[in-house]
Amino acid sequence: MKTRWIAAGFVVLLSASASVVRAQETHYYQADFPKEEFLQRRATVFAKIGDNAIALVQGAKGTADFNIFRQSNEFYYLSGIETPHAYLMLDGRSPTTTLYLPHRDAERERNEGKILSVEDEALVKSLTGVDAVRSIESLSLDLVGKGLVRPLALQLFTPLSPAETGTDSRDELLNEQARVSSNPWDGLASREARFRALLQARVPQFEVRDLSPILDAMRNIKSPREIAMIRRATRIAGMAIIEAMRSTEPGVFEYQLDAAAKYVFYLHGARGDGYASIIGGGSNAYLGHYFRKADRLKDGDMVLMDYAPDYRYYTSDVTRMWPVNGAYSAGQRALSDFILAYRDALLRHIRPGVTSDFVLDSAARDMARYLVGKRLDNPAHLQAVTDSLKFRGHFQHPVGMAVHDVGLVRGVKLQPGMVFTIDPMIWIHGERLYVRMEDVVVVTEDGAENLSAFVPATTTEIERTMKDTGLVQFRPAIDVPAPDLHDSP
Repeated sequence: MKTRWIAAGFVVLLSASASVVRAQETHYYQADFPKEEFLQRRATVFAKIGDNAIALVQGAKGTADFNIFRQSNEFYYLSGIETPHAYLMLDGRSPTTTLYLPHRDAERERNEGKILSVEDEALVKSLTGVDAVRSIESLSLDLVGKGLVRPLALQLFTPLSPAETGTDSRDELLNEQARVSSNPWDGLASREARFRALLQARVPQFEVRDLSPILDAMRNIKSPREIAMIRRATRIAGMAIIEAMRSTEPGVFEYQLDAAAKYVFYLHGARGDGYASIIGGGSNAYLGHYFRKADRLKDGDMVLMDYAPDYRYYTSDVTRMWPVNGAYSAGQRALSDFILAYRDALLRHIRPGVTSDFVLDSAARDMARYLVGKRLDNPAHLQAVTDSLKFRGHFQHPVGMAVHDVGLVRGVKLQPGMVFTIDPMIWIHGERLYVRMEDVVVVTEDGAENLSAFVPATTTEIERTMKDTGLVQFRPAIDVPAPDLHDSP
């Protein structure tokens, strides 16, 4: 009998082992874009670099802690591959694409599940449409063989701008790089600068050129599938802001609105934040990019929320402001109505072929007419709205794989597929009051679509929304007493 139990146990163990193996063999690869879209993107790169050059893109490095790996936006944009320490070579003479991947890490796969590696050559080729899959160790030999042996290809394009790998945007990455460079106790070069130095040291025959402008221009015009992803991210962002509106009342902490929004993000499949939430009550909103979220909301104040998720490598950028007590004062209502009217004026003039200056100038004329006969709370408010007619920041930045996405939407003619924010705003410095509203717009063939139009914007819509019970009230925080430090050993 005992022997039978041992045999049965051995069979169960074998079955469990087989299940583990099957689980490890179940690969993950994005399902949002077909390989044909990646092939088209790479074909555009081939056309831009010419038939006598090479493009080499370095993927993101792995994580040394328990953070979830996120590929760099540029690498994902060209391949969809989420394996760390990967490289992508586009040989313009063939034209052929080679993906360089690490070898299989069996120990890591036992803990995390299957990670696409060089051993999965056939699978990776079928998923991505690349022509070859090779190990990272082959890269040096291939650079020489493909680039420096006949026929010569002396130009090597690689991205020299900082890679976005999460909540990063190019502008902030460059600012931080400048801060590090000016620090005499740090001063480390960027990863891109080190990669360029390695290329120049190991294959000095190449003329290294910047691939970033080419990729930036490509990413500036979103495909229909990319717009669908941004639309979904915007939908999630808007639902999160609506939940925060419902959860707002005097005494609630700013961070509790963040918690309510995060619940909506994760409930709908977001990986996390597209950027750190900006949630500020009262004068905290005046800081613009206030992120501490530590204060209680006060009766009589307004609260600002600017937040969006990281949804499958795409994000959004939506902002609303509302009264903490759920009812606008006369002064708050007049300023909020002005901002809403400014948003609608900007939207009226966005269409293909015009510039941001045309949109701003046209909207300013509309708003000058709007102000005729309008009454505001005091002269400071009137001065603020009058000054806003000259402000050029109401027309803001591209949105896509990063919240401040790469590309240009100001100073150029607008084209279908451009996605950006309009963000009318005013400052009343004497009251330390900042009022704004931000929406995500896509240029269409004959005009523009406001992707965040469903988010309550009028004072009436917002007051109605705030009458609903919010998540913070439905599941209130438990009062956790602070530790008594006097009792510590």
